[in-house]
Amino acid sequence: MPFGYIGQNQPKQKVKNEGVLSSFDISLLEKNNHASGSYELIQSQTVSDTYVNFTSIKESEYDVHYVTWHQVKDFSTSGANFALRMFESGTLETASVYYNAHVEQKTSSQNYNPKGTYSYIFLSQGSLTSGESTSGYAYIYYAGNSNEYTYVTDHSITEDPVGTAAFAYGGGVLPQTSTVDGFNFSSVNGSAQFTGVISLYGVKKQWVL
Repeated sequence: MPFGYIGQNQPKQKVKNEGVLSSFDISLLEKNNHASGSYELIQSQTVSDTYVNFTSIKESEYDVHYVTWHQVKDFSTSGANFALRMFESGTLETASVYYNAHVEQKTSSQNYNPKGTYSYIFLSQGSLTSGESTSGYAYIYYAGNSNEYTYVTDHSITEDPVGTAAFAYGGGVLPQTSTVDGFNFSSVNGSAQFTGVISLYGVKKQWVL
């Protein structure tokens, strides 16, 4: 079935969108940073401590950030949760003001952590003990918008040395109308020493034609 078009004149392919966008038009949009759905790597860091900070997140350029973590592992024996905190105008927010809600799926059971107030947002299932690792991703919304709360949605898998896995998904929010200009990924409820790689991306805004 052939596709039609609205109007009497057949549309032409131009950047100003007087019809259908050609591959050349799309390449121009991406070149000029007008295309959505693509990601720009802001920074990637290797963890070798109890925390790592991202303090240059280009919050004025992106409404959405995307973060991945790969095999973040507790190499100590203390155990701790892997979590996210945020910087507000250069100051790390450590008070119990973050809301969380998560579902954890293990081999033989499912746990639901209802909404609660914490001093961080969970990014892993339970507490990582020695040798356990977590990998996952999260989207962070409206960090640089002082008129909006900052929201997080996340998914992760935690695996122990013998291959037993647990999954977690959920989200959180920093319910304060402030400018978030940095992210802190750290061990909480313990002092675990982490290894692994964390990468932060900016998600390009929607097309502006």
